[in-house]
Amino acid sequence: MRTHEPEAAGTMPGLRLYDYPASGNCFKVRLLLAQLERPCDRVVVDIFDGDMLTDEYERINPFRSTPVLELEPGRYLIESNAILVYLADGTVLFPDGPAERSEVVRWLIYEQTDVMPAIGGLRFRLQTGRLAPDDPDAIRRRGNGEDVLGVLDGQLARREFLVGDRYSIADIAVYGYTQVAHEAGYEMERWPAVQAWLDRIARQPGYVDDLQPYPPNARPGCGRSIYE
Repeated sequence: MRTHEPEAAGTMPGLRLYDYPASGNCFKVRLLLAQLERPCDRVVVDIFDGDMLTDEYERINPFRSTPVLELEPGRYLIESNAILVYLADGTVLFPDGPAERSEVVRWLIYEQTDVMPAIGGLRFRLQTGRLAPDDPDAIRRRGNGEDVLGVLDGQLARREFLVGDRYSIADIAVYGYTQVAHEAGYEMERWPAVQAWLDRIARQPGYVDDLQPYPPNARPGCGRSIYE
């Protein structure tokens, strides 16, 4: 694991992100940190080079996943959307009212149960050679993703953002994988409201676009990971 010190001053003691550059789940957290102007140490975890297989990492996260946010020495928060809620609490990116907060949580759940498996899962498998575009499982996943994009397009045809009338962590969570849907073979012109929403998010203050493609060691048999 490689540690990168933040460029900005004023890092909160103990705030550290264990991060994988090609993961949409990790990207969501990096995007939120940038938009909140919350610098933190970044520890790059090479999930295909055995970094998550060590006893040290198991102590950090028994589920051996990324991202992980270290809140203070020895205290860790796992699961990307739980991290989004923690960081956004008390900011304009997480609404105050119980109804709107519940709507945000609904989209956070939908992102993990539907958006990520269909779009993110297909992107991962295509980029790493685990599936070819015409494999039956790729076709099935693409069909699921088309259903997801249809749901999003219907929601966004009536509003600029997913919840209420303002940008929130619901948008950040869903954007994390939807922004790379074209990399999984989705023709985004079929969902114009989604494409317009993607463009709006890219114009938000503090926006960063640093999601990386999967590297060669992510291909089957080329690394050491829990995914082999």
